[in-house]
Amino acid sequence: QLYSSSLDGTIKLWDFMDGIPIKTFTVGSKLLALYALAGSEDSVFVVTPKSGEGDAFQLVSVKLTKGAGQDLEARELSVVLDGVAASPKCIAFGREGEYVASVKELNLQVYFFKQKQLNRFAVGGMKTKSGNSHFTCIACHPTEDCIATGHADGKIRLWRNFHHQKEYTFSTLHWHHDTVTDLAFSVEGSNLLSGGVESVLVLWHNVSDRQKDFLPRLGSPIEYISVSPDGALSCTLHKDNRITIINSNLRFSKSIQGLIKSADVKTGLVVDPRTKALVLNGEPGHLQFYCLQSDQQLFSLDIVQRQYIHQAGLNQTDLVKIAFSAQGKWLATVEEREEATDPELQLKLWFYDEETQSFKLNTRINMPHEDHITDMCFRDMDELEDDSLVLVTTGRDCVFKVWVMVEDTDPEAQQSVSWSCDFVGSYHSYQATNCCFSEDGSLLAVSFEETVTVWDSVSWDLKCTFCYPTGKLRNICFGRLTCSKYLIGATDNGFLCCWNLLSCALEWSAHLNILVLQPDPLSEYIAAISWLSKESSLFVFKPNEQWPIYIQRNLCKEKIQLAAFVPRDEPEVIGTEKYLWLRRSQLFFLTDTQELMTLSTKSLEERLTPSSKQLAVEETLPVTPFSLLLGKHRQQQSREDTDLGKRVVGNKPEQDSPAVKELLHTPAHVLPSASFLCPIFINSLLIPKENKSVEEVADEVEMQSENTEEDSDEERDVTEMEQDDTNPMELLGEMTCKLSKSQERELRKIRKMDYSWISAF
Repeated sequence: QLYSSSLDGTIKLWDFMDGIPIKTFTVGSKLLALYALAGSEDSVFVVTPKSGEGDAFQLVSVKLTKGAGQDLEARELSVVLDGVAASPKCIAFGREGEYVASVKELNLQVYFFKQKQLNRFAVGGMKTKSGNSHFTCIACHPTEDCIATGHADGKIRLWRNFHHQKEYTFSTLHWHHDTVTDLAFSVEGSNLLSGGVESVLVLWHNVSDRQKDFLPRLGSPIEYISVSPDGALSCTLHKDNRITIINSNLRFSKSIQGLIKSADVKTGLVVDPRTKALVLNGEPGHLQFYCLQSDQQLFSLDIVQRQYIHQAGLNQTDLVKIAFSAQGKWLATVEEREEATDPELQLKLWFYDEETQSFKLNTRINMPHEDHITDMCFRDMDELEDDSLVLVTTGRDCVFKVWVMVEDTDPEAQQSVSWSCDFVGSYHSYQATNCCFSEDGSLLAVSFEETVTVWDSVSWDLKCTFCYPTGKLRNICFGRLTCSKYLIGATDNGFLCCWNLLSCALEWSAHLNILVLQPDPLSEYIAAISWLSKESSLFVFKPNEQWPIYIQRNLCKEKIQLAAFVPRDEPEVIGTEKYLWLRRSQLFFLTDTQELMTLSTKSLEERLTPSSKQLAVEETLPVTPFSLLLGKHRQQQSREDTDLGKRVVGNKPEQDSPAVKELLHTPAHVLPSASFLCPIFINSLLIPKENKSVEEVADEVEMQSENTEEDSDEERDVTEMEQDDTNPMELLGEMTCKLSKSQERELRKIRKMDYSWISAF
């Protein structure tokens, strides 16, 4: 049986085969963790907040109510342990559920269910060179009375004889140089697995002898460790959102990786013009190219090209800014290392090599600015002419710089061109914060705190300035297509402004706390995302129109930090005018918890159709005797359906409906609830009213006619005539004329009339 808990205070019992909840138990309190023991089907254990105390939690036993109906209320609750941690790694059950152990800070407490005895233990809080001895995780031996605890100083302690309050003993294992993040015993209990920030899985053989093996270079710090029930496999969950499958002999088997979770996405969400992949921070010092269609990483580009050391408090080089040229041939990256005195900065220009299908480093510029680089952008013009390709960077050193390609005069250089600074601009010693080019590349806008400056991109002359004195500019962008004469900016004090470049005046302003301002590269639409009252809202507008064309309040509860429009391969057919702005591009946004979200133009029913992420049974079945037998059964069933269709006049129920596809092809663990699927499935089986079979037509005619044996015989004759689908005329392309119900009634009246009087003539 499978149980799940949610923050809304409900526990669900699921059907493994059908993937639908069988029972829903309401507890009434927020549930942070759930534990179900084998053999105990009438109760589970949950971690809930302690009433009246903010950061205090307790382990509670919940007796699952037995009764008719799907929704039940769990009323019998009993507190097992008080003062536990909220993390599921800090609670473990030992020896087939005879006792439960919990760790928090410097305390270990063990509760024995049969004896109803609670023992508490503590370790010294003295700090060591590598950290302190705070508890971080716990695991219980499956067959023996042994508890393993992980600590912040990298040590593992094995507790024994903990039935006695004072006569307990523990031994220490130590390999990790930093915090032990998780522990797991093997099924037999002969081995112990441990993981930490070193990205190394440690296998301790016969823990009393302290023999160990290692599986290194797993990519990122280990967060969780789990062992399969048969002991054949183990898996690790990593900090970068990766799952690694490992064989019992400590050999790598498989890695499951989608979007890499980085410590901080400083590069923003950028779209690669060549592959239309999302490009952002990946592994430390790397760029990840993430394919939205397949939910897979296309490749990872090592920008920093230095070994990353997983150690807290160590200043290391980080990737902070990226920008692509219009066709994706050039990539600009900025990396920096925070130092106590002056930061270390590097600007790198990468050229895409068609032969190797990868980016190659072309130019490295040390300290392009005297302080941090705040923004950079390429001029979006025809890249066939190298003279038109320009890169602009802005920095906290109160200047912006223009970088152009020049011929490399170094005879030992492998490339013919390199990049150098062509122009340096400033405005009243204000910090330069943002920059962007107009659609045709003729104008450059650079924001200096409260002022936006507009420059000619050929002569680099200052053309005009716009100022909004109540706040510093957070984002700026030009309008596109029919709105190219407008410049839009968002201030940090909650105003969205639109200036007219022709009249050099403020066109309009709105009081909105805009965090993200993202223009669609293929249309006039601009998406603005605000943050107010702990909720994010979306506003889509055209600069030349007074009111937004789309407003979505309470888009999500998390703060949206980044957004990007991804062009579609083909314009999508939009059924409602409400979503016309998504016809050519799709909007993606990233929250502060690094959840990637998007807006869909399809209804919930249409989105249920199988996607590339869902499994198609017919395509994934291996060639086995069972699969061959299943294939023959499906062919026989298909022939039976075909024969049945020949006997029934009218259209068959539509079998390609989204509901049927969802039921047949979607994995059970991602299916929606049965209450949602059932009405859609039933509606897909209904026959439209106008497509009636001939038998139904005959029944209606029979009800309307007189109930006589002669009429019934005539109606059966008519029905047999109409059921004959093998008319030779139809084979020649001619269709037999069918009578309507009114015509059939007239024909029946004529047949019932007495024409014997004609014989007198």
